[in-house]
Amino acid sequence: MREALAERERLLALAPHLIRPLRFVLPHVPGLRPRWQIRLGLLLYDHVGGRRRLPGSRPVGLAHDPSGGPLKAEFVHGFAYSDCRVDDSRLVVLNALDAAARGAGILTRTRLLQARADRDGWQVVCEDVASGRRFEVRARALVNAAGAWVNAVRSSAGLRAAERMRLIQGSHIVVPRLYEGEQAYILQNPDRRVVFAIPFEQRFTLIGTTDVPYEGDPASVRSSAQEIAYLCDSVNRYFKRAVDPAEVAWTYSGVRALRDDEASEAAAVTRDYELDLERVEGGAPLLSVIGGKITTFRKLAEAALAKLRPLVGGSPHPWTHTAPLPGGAFANGDLPGYIADAQRRWPSLPASLIARLTRAYGTRIERVLGRAASLAELGESFGADLTAAEVEYLRAQEWARTSDDILWRRSKLGLTIPQDGAARLERYLSTKTESTRWRAAQ
Repeated sequence: MREALAERERLLALAPHLIRPLRFVLPHVPGLRPRWQIRLGLLLYDHVGGRRRLPGSRPVGLAHDPSGGPLKAEFVHGFAYSDCRVDDSRLVVLNALDAAARGAGILTRTRLLQARADRDGWQVVCEDVASGRRFEVRARALVNAAGAWVNAVRSSAGLRAAERMRLIQGSHIVVPRLYEGEQAYILQNPDRRVVFAIPFEQRFTLIGTTDVPYEGDPASVRSSAQEIAYLCDSVNRYFKRAVDPAEVAWTYSGVRALRDDEASEAAAVTRDYELDLERVEGGAPLLSVIGGKITTFRKLAEAALAKLRPLVGGSPHPWTHTAPLPGGAFANGDLPGYIADAQRRWPSLPASLIARLTRAYGTRIERVLGRAASLAELGESFGADLTAAEVEYLRAQEWARTSDDILWRRSKLGLTIPQDGAARLERYLSTKTESTRWRAAQ
């Protein structure tokens, strides 16, 4: 927990456009954890990680505090504490952009087919999924950070499955906004699990998550009717405004590969990461990553390289703790100030567009807008503030190819774009793809 809380503060400084403070409200439920125990836990939470930027926790009288307004009258006591929010898919993109800028090759839509070990390292056979083209690369070491596909990668390398690993499914639902205000809620359930409700994309509330044992192909994971009902029931215990499964606008699920610590309940399985380093035939290093949380991704990467350094070399001096992620180099981390400056720089563009683009791309907004003096200069508008200029930026800079890449994997504009706008985006991209193929043929 200390590592995660310290990382939270550091990431606020490294990507202030993407990682933002969020205040959580925890209503107290008599009969579950006593109030003194929660208060003591939150005091530890406040101090164990060296908190500097975020306000501390405090008790809240829900009958009088505005944060109690959306809740049922039976909840009279609670607590407020600070955490952060991040768009996880954009955080992945930022790390890929940063790696590419430092010389890494980023191969999206590329499948590992086979890895053969020898005394010089690894000979790896890959396939470009779109074209079917196969190619080989040499590697001094392999890092198997495939998440739920850790064992699939091991199989491709001719190795047995990792021992003591559990797959856990987590699902989320997105519903029309349940309450006003920017605070989030964390809700205790009778089964002692917690569910959160977070303001999401202006007009929605994000509710999650579940913890369900998973078997089968991780690519086939879907939110089940039981999970959706569980999440709806969780918020309906607390909020005056009830939500029905029929109102769910979107669901998404993932599968976590966690170290099996023999916990009886899926929710209790440790989220700590574990790094298993082994030497395969001839001494080729293979490092498998199991578990982990998004908050500690940077520390995990440092620990992985520290394990590999004696075998493959590299600098012994960590540096990522002071390097802003792409778009995050604001003066003093002042996002509101940068947004205000951007609105003055592009005065003819809607303020809402400038704010959204800045929160998504930070200082890289300049690569999206260029010298545009009007909306018309940004090209075709697809709705939800999405223009051809942003689409072209995502295609050229962030490896986007499909409408799903743009509407869901690089943004969440799929929630608000009109149906005809999504169809026009599909046509726009297909035209670009055909044009690219024609040029390649020439």
